[in-house]
Amino acid sequence: MSTLKVNTLEPRSSTTITVPTGNVFTIADNSGISIGGTVVSSTAAELNILDGVTSTTAEINVLDGIPATLTATELGYSDGVTSALQTQINAKGNASLATAQNWTAGQRGEITALTSATTVTPDMADSNHFSCTMAHNITFANPSNLTAGQTGSIFLTQDGTGSRTASWGSYWDWAAGTAPTLTTTAAAVDRIDYVVRSATSINAVATLNLS
Repeated sequence: MSTLKVNTLEPRSSTTITVPTGNVFTIADNSGISIGGTVVSSTAAELNILDGVTSTTAEINVLDGIPATLTATELGYSDGVTSALQTQINAKGNASLATAQNWTAGQRGEITALTSATTVTPDMADSNHFSCTMAHNITFANPSNLTAGQTGSIFLTQDGTGSRTASWGSYWDWAAGTAPTLTTTAAAVDRIDYVVRSATSINAVATLNLS
């Protein structure tokens, strides 16, 4: 196999070069070459990608936004992700927000603690489940970030004094329109289960005096 070298071309001229099959075309100076109307600014070394990339990672112009600092091992993946991330992706399976899923392991959400105050406003974007140790008579105001379909529970625990009461904002809807009377014994636990029906309606039921 022979090598055809072209060291100089006339400036601003248009030249077509045909390289016979089996030959290698080497460009010593590519500063005036354009491909498809785009001037090639890479060095000859950077263009040596016929048999694999030999340039450094910094020289590789990654078009899909993958950082140029990826290692050769990381670039071994077609999508450019790191090997550790690829392992995590493989372990996740085919989970999709718009696809019915059959989970084969337990799924759980955290219980977010609400700070006791005379008025407590849950943020439904924080969690599905909440807890509150009641050190005040509390008004549970209309929550923020309500989205229809969200469900969860609120665990209410009386502090060491007990006798704490709860009232509820207008979005909280109870059976027969009547909010529950909480258990007021010190350290007693009640649970409020809820389903968000709309941006202004939360259907709620109470399970009292859990022990």
